[in-house]
Amino acid sequence: MTGFRIADTPTHYLYHEATATRARHGFFGAAGGVSTGVYASLNCGYGSQDDPALVAQNRGCVAAAMDLPAGRLAAAYQVHGTDVVIADKGAPADRSQLVRADGLVTTRRELGLTILTADCLPLLLVDDAGGVIGACHAGWRGAAAGIVGRTVDTMRAAGAGSITALIGPTIRRQSYQVGAEMRDEVLAQVAPGLRDNAATCFIDDAPGKLRFDLALLVSLQLHHADIAQIHDCEVDTYTGNRTGTPDSPDYFSHRRATHAADPDCGRQIAVISLPLSDV
Repeated sequence: MTGFRIADTPTHYLYHEATATRARHGFFGAAGGVSTGVYASLNCGYGSQDDPALVAQNRGCVAAAMDLPAGRLAAAYQVHGTDVVIADKGAPADRSQLVRADGLVTTRRELGLTILTADCLPLLLVDDAGGVIGACHAGWRGAAAGIVGRTVDTMRAAGAGSITALIGPTIRRQSYQVGAEMRDEVLAQVAPGLRDNAATCFIDDAPGKLRFDLALLVSLQLHHADIAQIHDCEVDTYTGNRTGTPDSPDYFSHRRATHAADPDCGRQIAVISLPLSDV
């Protein structure tokens, strides 16, 4: 996790020290909240079957850790697509009123852009001049279809110059066995200029099965978008530690929950915001 640190706060999160002054950000795990059972404990997903009041408390803990009011967390109703929106205010209390999108961009200060995941890849982006930030939800479908490039393009249209990318906790290749049909679908969707390189994201495993590297696919797309500064925390959500200790945070994993036959799964949150004034 070169360059990443664990914040020594009641609600732990990962952050990258090189970009922390330009944009306050955190990749939160599963520990440090109030939910119980399969949602223990920092479940931030209103889309789960958890008690919404507990989810709201958890999101309040996250906002406090980011020095933001709870009402200053912007969000989208994530649909594994490629739509990107400009965020200018916090999310409505009614989740059904959220705009359907998988990318968020803003130039507003002290507005936290949030992404929810439980194996998909949370990507946080900051303009090196500290004036534009972005965040996107990159599951394999959205990543293949181009959500990464669309988010970068939207940032540049908003005035971003050079951009630094932060890849958060996600399911990693050693934990991500897929069928050949998924490889075919990914390669059919990626931009033609990326197809050959995207094929390297898959390695043969058992007969008819492969291991898929989602973080590599996102990295390839970032390079294709002319982003040179890419920092990957290299954390695997599937094998995340279940103790919640500060030096080994826990993470929600949809695949792990499915393998355990759990009835549902919580969602962790990633947040990025611009400070009130330049540091």
